[in-house]
Amino acid sequence: MLPEVNVMAMTAVARETVFALRRQIAKIEGTLPERLEAPARNTSVDAAGSDITVLRRGLAVASPDAFLHTGIEGLDAALGGGLPKAALSEIHGLETRDAGAVAGFALSLTSLILKEKQGLPVLWIGTAEIFHEAGFPYASGLHALFGIEPEQLLFSEAPKLLDALWIAEEAARMTAFAAVILEIRGSPRLLDLTATRRLHARAQSAGRPVLLLRQAGEAEPTAAPVRLIVSAAPAAARRTIAGPLDGSIGSPAFTVDIGKSRTALPGQFTLEWNPDEHAFAERTENSVAVVPVPLRGADPAPASGAVLAFPALAAPATGHQPSRQQRPAHRSPRRAG
Repeated sequence: MLPEVNVMAMTAVARETVFALRRQIAKIEGTLPERLEAPARNTSVDAAGSDITVLRRGLAVASPDAFLHTGIEGLDAALGGGLPKAALSEIHGLETRDAGAVAGFALSLTSLILKEKQGLPVLWIGTAEIFHEAGFPYASGLHALFGIEPEQLLFSEAPKLLDALWIAEEAARMTAFAAVILEIRGSPRLLDLTATRRLHARAQSAGRPVLLLRQAGEAEPTAAPVRLIVSAAPAAARRTIAGPLDGSIGSPAFTVDIGKSRTALPGQFTLEWNPDEHAFAERTENSVAVVPVPLRGADPAPASGAVLAFPALAAPATGHQPSRQQRPAHRSPRRAG
């Protein structure tokens, strides 16, 4: 009987070890398993006094307060309740030109966060390359568009990505910030699965959201349970009492694609940010024609050749040298500082 008891004891220990590993993996992935009632146990196991816990693969049962609700029912449902407040979330811009849309969407989320965490600042971390390429948010527009006071948004410019990651990890563990935003460019080697696991774990420990903004970044394995791909959507005309005002530009609009979520449900949403209500609204159809339709005949074929940011200049006559005032401003050397 003694060898049989030893075998059962070893089996119970091995089972608990496997369950502990499953819990740890689920915690890293942000999908904690559910605890169910123990099944019926045979008399030999009962005699050993082991406590068997059955784990079932599935979504964690979390309270509604654990998520940041965007206010868009379809988007929140596809995300499993919204953006997790105590987690790392990714916001991607596939191209460099999407940096403005990514920043605007992040500021919209920041506005929603600050409604619940009033009095706490938000720390925005980036490298010198990031801020020189995409710039900083306009201070005067923070309050007008998002209801954010300039002193509520703190910026930390790091010389290198390694320094930015260190600052983000240290800030993510602090409860003095309402949220931490880390903006990077591309798919650097330093931002690997281990680095995102540390950020995610510290966000969970502090109970604060960490937003990872990616400029021209590729989708890579990370510990973030949510990944949103954001780009600019055509703005609709400004709404008035008499109806849409032709030729005007309305509220900022974003196209949001779900690249990764707890539910693994895909989805694409067009969201408009209301600067008066400081809330999102879903646009079900685009009322703005991106390319005007001709009144008669087919669409003209696009002109061949490269598209330039400035119109082509005619070649000067032989022997004629344009004066300095006639030279295009963009050809003058840029002054440092």
